[in-house]
Amino acid sequence: MFLKTDSHELRPEINSSTSSSNEINLQRLDISALNLDSYAILQHVQFPNHRIRIKKTVFCDPTVNVYTGYLDVDAGAKHLFFYFFESRGDPARDDVMMWINGGPGCSSSTGLLMELGPCSIDMNSTSSNGTLWNPYSWNQAVNIFFLDQPVGVGFSYADYGKTIQTTEEAAKNVHAFITIFFETFTQFSGRPLHLSGESYGGRYLPVFASEIYDQNIIARQEGRTELNLQSVIIGNGNTGISTLYRGRYEIECGTAALETPVQSISKCVRMKTALPRCQQRMRHSCLDQFDLIDCRAAINFCDSEISAGMWASGRNVYDISKMCVGDSLCYDEITAIKEYLDMPKTRELLGVETTNNFTSCSPDFNHFFGSLQRSKAGASGISGMLQVGYSQASVTNDSRGI
Repeated sequence: MFLKTDSHELRPEINSSTSSSNEINLQRLDISALNLDSYAILQHVQFPNHRIRIKKTVFCDPTVNVYTGYLDVDAGAKHLFFYFFESRGDPARDDVMMWINGGPGCSSSTGLLMELGPCSIDMNSTSSNGTLWNPYSWNQAVNIFFLDQPVGVGFSYADYGKTIQTTEEAAKNVHAFITIFFETFTQFSGRPLHLSGESYGGRYLPVFASEIYDQNIIARQEGRTELNLQSVIIGNGNTGISTLYRGRYEIECGTAALETPVQSISKCVRMKTALPRCQQRMRHSCLDQFDLIDCRAAINFCDSEISAGMWASGRNVYDISKMCVGDSLCYDEITAIKEYLDMPKTRELLGVETTNNFTSCSPDFNHFFGSLQRSKAGASGISGMLQVGYSQASVTNDSRGI
């Protein structure tokens, strides 16, 4: 436990009890002091319901220091798993970035092992550890986190009770996590921070940035260090489901991605006819005022009239220029990632708890967020970020159907 003095310094309260797992409590420390054999426990007086367990590992990228662990939430009832890779450039000076995949309810291991991470899943199984070094990783220039959130995806889990939470609750956890990390490993304190993600990250990240901004005001008033959030980067962001439906019509019935539309003329006519009604029902039941039953009915109508055709077409919803392959989100790599991360030797390397299997994407969250969270617009959050001075970058392509 850490106690706060009048000068806002943190000092450790010594606990003489012996831990069977050799866990130790830390105050302020250089991250390189962590070891491979046991978790260090990081706590903060401002966040009594949060703590970080972190250890060093040799996973994925042999050229940098790598760490994994859990953010324990609600007095240890919920556990969010994370990876942290130091920069290949100048880790002592480079910025810090957090990457979060979308879904909602999908593990950030997809970004780590398939997109921008320090290594990629080895589909040919020629590598001794199941991965291949990625020379184009974003950690060429930044220190980067990959966080499995919400609870119930990736290696994140709950001891009991329901795991589903709102985006606003998730934002509080992310703020607590970054603050505890930066104020313990003070070499990162004050570094420029960047939040990045894709897909449903268009909803997550503006809310996370808003929470950091609001908490920075409180920290400033109390004389504590603020988080130096500089930018938010969103790839193919879902900033509002009403906009998403309009985009699906344009992608499936236009010629931006393919020479000919994905859907037939009759299907496109039906989609175009349904679109205004879809948007009107969404706006009335989900946005202007929220009614759970009516909002679910509106989304079900929009899904059946506008979204169902894409899934039935056999096209890859993430790149409609391709056909869907495999039995997991149209990419064989997703299945390979799950199989690799669930291997006993990989789990041991990562320090993963034995209580749960790896979950690439949880359908529970898609159903829940479909009516309660997915309907909320993220565009207003992006506007708010720009108004207070945060930089925001959006990357999109014209062949993504979801």
